[in-house]
Amino acid sequence: MRKKRKNYTSQEKVAILKRHLVDQTPVSDLCDEYQLQPTVFYRWQKEFFENVVVY
Repeated sequence: MRKKRKNYTSQEKVAILKRHLVDQTPVSDLCDEYQLQPTVFYRWQKEFFENVVVY
């Protein structure tokens, strides 16, 4: 039987990205901790930077 997929909120995604970008936690460690595929992490990162508003 399949494991139920965790749906992360926007705030959770940003917090995970922040740990990589600011705290410099390796992507592999984050993916292990949150049971993510690296492609999912990098998709979140791409979406984040595409939607950042620069003033």
